[in-house]
Order: sequence, then structure tokens, then C-alpha cells
Amino acid sequence: MADDPYKALGLGKNASQDDIKKAYRRIAKTDHPDLNPDPAAHERFKAASSAYDLLKDPEQRARFDRGEIDAQGQEQPQRHYYREYAESGDNPYRQHHGFDDLSDVFSDLFGGRGGGGGGRRGGARSFDMRGPDQRFTLEIDFMTAARGGSTRITMPDGSVLEVKIPEGAHDDQVIRLRGKGGPGMGNGEPGDALLTLIVAEDPDWHRDGNDVETTLPITIDEAVLGGKVEAQTIDGPVMLTVPRGASSGRKLRLKGRGIKGADGRRGDQHVVLKIVMPPQIDSELARFMEDWRQNHAYDPRRGK
Repeated sequence: MADDPYKALGLGKNASQDDIKKAYRRIAKTDHPDLNPDPAAHERFKAASSAYDLLKDPEQRARFDRGEIDAQGQEQPQRHYYREYAESGDNPYRQHHGFDDLSDVFSDLFGGRGGGGGGRRGGARSFDMRGPDQRFTLEIDFMTAARGGSTRITMPDGSVLEVKIPEGAHDDQVIRLRGKGGPGMGNGEPGDALLTLIVAEDPDWHRDGNDVETTLPITIDEAVLGGKVEAQTIDGPVMLTVPRGASSGRKLRLKGRGIKGADGRRGDQHVVLKIVMPPQIDSELARFMEDWRQNHAYDPRRGK
């Protein structure tokens, strides 16, 4: 990715955390490989994903801003290098031990064992180190997050993996793919791949914790007379009772129809009613309303 993650997202350093999330989602909608086959778009998406992964964590972002880590999240080199430390009078190993002894300490520290000559200092040494973890960002749609499911991803090495999405997944949740990260050194095991989830916005659903909210259009006669109306839920359609005299904006609750939480319990679904006028106001409806208004007029704005 670029050396400046803010530039990769088209932002300045004073951007808020919400600005960072919105910028990433905007780029994902135009440059995601599934939506745009242009190689340049793919590179922009990769850079934006890496930038978002770095900046979405306020603590990690602060460390980058202070220069403690680079754009890849790696520790920046310190001012004093090992040679300076080794040659200083403050180095206890230089005062009391030879450099071979210090090498043995490092060898033990990193799991190395003496090779070829049989002694601790004989021959070349091999080190077994676990591979680094690799971080990626994965965007999923609302229903996949709510119901759970699976999606296929392509790793940087070209391999294709099937990733299981747990029911009730949420923004910034991390899925660990063991052994799918960077290769180890020597006989060390590979690291893990860490997928940070982003749940795409859905025009029909709004999530608040484990509760969800939807809007249900109803007709004038359904608002006046009430009745049974089909409403969509995460689990599929259900029949909802609209009370007589319902107004736009009124909320009806469907208990236990929300998102499944970590404790196994589900939130609620709140259905917001919206009265929708017919495509055309015909003469019959207009005449009826005129007659009705003569004797039943009311002012819903009074007192507001």
C-alpha cells in the first residue's frame, strides 16, 4: 500500500473515525474486484483496504501518527542500533561475555539450535520462527451478517478459501483463519489470516445493537381500517397486524425478530409504518374526502 494510508483513502490526518469508515466503503463500492475488473481499481482497493485496517483502530492509528509504526503496521527502527548498543560500555554482555555468548543467548531466545559442529558455537545455526499474521478486510452484505453464511475470498497467493460467517456478525468483528497467514521460518508454522468484517449498508434495514428497524409502506385504507399486512423479517415474511387509525411513523415491535447476540438471545425488530398515497387521486376519492372534511376536519399540527 502507499506510504500514506490517509492518502489511500483520500483523507487528511484530521479525519474522524467515521470519515475513515465512510471513505473505505465509498472506494469499495467503485473499486472492489467483483465490481470493477480494471487492474488499477484493484490496486486502489487493496491500498484502501490496508489503509482502513491500519486506521480503524484508534490506538494503532495514534502509533502511526507518532511514527512508531509504518504504513504496514510494522515497528519503525529505533534510533540506536544493535552495533551501538553492543559497543557501548553499558552492555553487560560485552563486559562479562564474548559476542559468541551473546549469540548463544539470541539463539536460545529464538529457538535456534547448534548445527553442524556439534558444539553450541559450531557451524551454522537454523532458526524456527512462526510466520507473521496477515490482516485483511472483508465486506459482507447485511443478510449474510444477520443470518450467517459463507463467502469465497481470493488470497494474495491466488488460493481461494471458503470463509464461514457466523450468525449475527457485526462491523469490525475479526475472523481468524489459522495457518493462512505468512510462511514460517525454518520449520516454524505459518501465521494466521485475520479478516476484519465490514457489514455493508442496506437501504431496507437499519441495525442498532441487536435490534433492527425496517419501514413498512401501507395504504390509506390499511391505515384507517387496520388489518393484516405482510412484513419482511430476517427469517422471511410474517403477517403483521396494523391497528385502526395508524399514522406514518408509528412503530410496531416484532419481539425476537432481530439479530442473534453473543449470548444466543435475539433482539427485536421495529417496524415503522409509512402511509403511501395511491399513484393517482381519482375523482371518487377526492369527492369522498371533500364530503368527509366538511364534518370531520381536524388539525394534526395544533399544539406543535
